[in-house]
Amino acid sequence: MTTSAQLFELACRHIPGGVNSPVRAFKGLERPPVFMERARGAYLFDVEGRRYVDYVGSWGPMITGHADPDVLAAVRERLDHGLSFGTPTAIETTMADLICEMLPSIEMVRMVNSGTEATMSAIRLARGVTGRDKIVKFEGNYHGHSDSLLVKAGSGALTHGEPSSPGVPASLAEHTVTLPYNDLDAVEQCFEEIGDQVACIIVEPVAGNMNCIPPQPGFLETLRRVCNVHDSVLIFDEVMTGFRVALGGAQAHYEVKPDLTCLGKIVGGGMPVGAFGGSKTLMSNISPLGPIYQAGTLSGNPLAMAAGIALLSKLRVPGFHDALAQRVETLCHGLQERADAAGIDMITQRAGGMFGVFFTRQSRVDNFAQATACDAGAFRRFFSAMLDQGVYLAPSAYEAGFMSSAHTPEDIQLTLDAAEKALGAMQKA
Repeated sequence: MTTSAQLFELACRHIPGGVNSPVRAFKGLERPPVFMERARGAYLFDVEGRRYVDYVGSWGPMITGHADPDVLAAVRERLDHGLSFGTPTAIETTMADLICEMLPSIEMVRMVNSGTEATMSAIRLARGVTGRDKIVKFEGNYHGHSDSLLVKAGSGALTHGEPSSPGVPASLAEHTVTLPYNDLDAVEQCFEEIGDQVACIIVEPVAGNMNCIPPQPGFLETLRRVCNVHDSVLIFDEVMTGFRVALGGAQAHYEVKPDLTCLGKIVGGGMPVGAFGGSKTLMSNISPLGPIYQAGTLSGNPLAMAAGIALLSKLRVPGFHDALAQRVETLCHGLQERADAAGIDMITQRAGGMFGVFFTRQSRVDNFAQATACDAGAFRRFFSAMLDQGVYLAPSAYEAGFMSSAHTPEDIQLTLDAAEKALGAMQKA
């Protein structure tokens, strides 16, 4: 039987670091990554036949579980028609109508192929319509790997120890103003000084790339207000939060309306896809209606559209998101109880179907500095112990976890039992 360790050794021959996305590498965890063979429902199955209760969910989109029969059936129905045409298809319109109905802030939407493409394109649009170069982002927020955004980024950029990547020209980075997340005073001061130069603010309305950090009361409202005052564009990166924190995304949950919204894999049922959209006034500046260019041969791929429509349609069942949030609350409450009983300094945070575990003495974590001050060694021990007991968490202390509707009470209890053992072992160490 081939093991994950053997496959990783083979992968390292021709793939940088043995992985095609850095956070998969388990770097700093002192063990090779686990190679998965298949997935169904709440479970992953590795190449050695072990089963894991999965709280990564392909980094968010598997909100109804892996290999959802309805999503797979929709893809199979389309499959015999061909993989890609490079022409318009009716199913793209169906998807656009669905997104605009579910997110009222979006009147027109452009499909792309990844979250990175969505954020990159939204920023180009904001710069184009305002005639300004500067953008404001927040420490620890990750918006993809385009040059302007790899400045104090989160996600794998944090895990691998270099928040600002080499290869990003200084001339581009100087147009990116990075502020502390959840710092209302810093936002106010920035816009007092350079508000007339700022094309846009881009923000994760719930930060999911330095673990799960919800916005403090008034933070998102302040972003909306300063953008209104200074005619800047407010962009919500809802690649993670879209349709997951609530049916209408974080913008519906917190009742703050952005000018542009970026969406990711969930609108393709987990297939490679992204989207960005906003008002007709803004989106009419995108080519071919306007002068701001954006294109993609595979954008609106019919297989991805079929998968996404099938998935998004299932999320509209009344009570879906309430039940999802209840599962998260049960999990987080149980984890906190067990950490307290073991005397381990650990807290949990959550928003809708997202959650995070922080090894810290702080009562809450609100920003990048606090997230990076957490005990990375404790997380490493906890992660490894949970993995050995069949629970797959994000392999980084800087990533949120995701619940699905496929997780049963038994899955959550298994997770809590594993956590009790893991935290107990940490107490004795």
